[in-house]
Amino acid sequence: MNIYMRNDTIIVFLTVLFSLIVFSSASAISQEVRYNPISTAVPFLTITPDSRHGAMGEVGAATSPDANSQYMNPSKFAFARDKWGFALSFTPWLRRLVSDVNLAYISGFYQLDPTQAIGTSLRYFSMGAINLVGADKTRLGSISPGEFALDFSYSRRLSDYFSGGVSLRYIRSDLGGGVGGTQVGAESYSAGNAFATDVSFYYHHLLGGEDSKKSFSAGANFSNIGSKISYNQGSTKEFLPANLRIGTSYIVDLGDSSSVALSLDLNKLLVPTPSYRVDNSGNVVRDNNLNKSVISSIFGSFSDAPGGMKEELQEVTVSLGVEYWYKREFAVRAGYFNESQYKGNRKYFTAGIGVKLNIASVDVAYLIPVEHNNPLANTIRFSLLFNMDSFLKRKKANTVSM
Repeated sequence: MNIYMRNDTIIVFLTVLFSLIVFSSASAISQEVRYNPISTAVPFLTITPDSRHGAMGEVGAATSPDANSQYMNPSKFAFARDKWGFALSFTPWLRRLVSDVNLAYISGFYQLDPTQAIGTSLRYFSMGAINLVGADKTRLGSISPGEFALDFSYSRRLSDYFSGGVSLRYIRSDLGGGVGGTQVGAESYSAGNAFATDVSFYYHHLLGGEDSKKSFSAGANFSNIGSKISYNQGSTKEFLPANLRIGTSYIVDLGDSSSVALSLDLNKLLVPTPSYRVDNSGNVVRDNNLNKSVISSIFGSFSDAPGGMKEELQEVTVSLGVEYWYKREFAVRAGYFNESQYKGNRKYFTAGIGVKLNIASVDVAYLIPVEHNNPLANTIRFSLLFNMDSFLKRKKANTVSM
């Protein structure tokens, strides 16, 4: 059963989402803004895991659906051309600093019918081997810390142009490398566990009717909304990287199965901004406000920056991306990611290519930082996407021809 919504209602909804980012209810009195980045637990959840979106400046809220949409916006699965598919991705991370840290990702989806789909993904972040040394410089062996997140999603078309989705996520962060409880002073540390959910929306419409060569898409994803995580039996609880991603995409069909897409994403963490004060010695003391509840932190994240609205806007990262497909067989991608110098100063260009084979596509992405000596320099992502519909069609054709 289809539930239809008026187009003007959808436009108002998307406009409100954008307004939450740009016109926050922060204090109108702007204070001095200083370097004040936001930190959370399990930051691997914010790393773009696949090559296609990684090559486009990390956009993805409104790009065309594929098997990797589980991370960016799972509600896009309801508009996928294929009935099902899955993808594998691998990203060596921080290669300028270490050689054994990486992110592995597997994701997939299946359309139950033309209006609804389910999806799943598994992310595993390996921190490599860490050598342990005692106070007397005696080697105590090594550990291999790791973290993973397991997702399940359901998406459904709510009209001919609009869909919504919900995801559930289990997160486990084992910083002890499986050794078990680690005693530090009077406290015992162990692996952290948490649960989270995503709520996403996607709007796609051909401009000018069914024969139009232009289309517009918009999307939003509220991700990692869930419990806090603790490594010391609840004595200290840290925030997950709850995030709001909104974006748009404009696609032009160039004919002969070629197309070009321009995309824009805005991101904002929905966690408290650290407050700071100057003590009697003149030192700046920061407070991450971990005592706040998750719900109050989400709503308060639009108005809690010490620097007022100026600092609130600096917490919004901007991603720009372009994708050109030639005959749906070869893709060239490029993008730019920008983060304020006061919030982390991640600024880099991205580029990549994609080649579509009979039943699979191979994508590669490359990161080019603006600043020298950036630990993200030369980051390369690899992805392999499988189109199972094409495989089944080829198998059926071969069977009929025999």
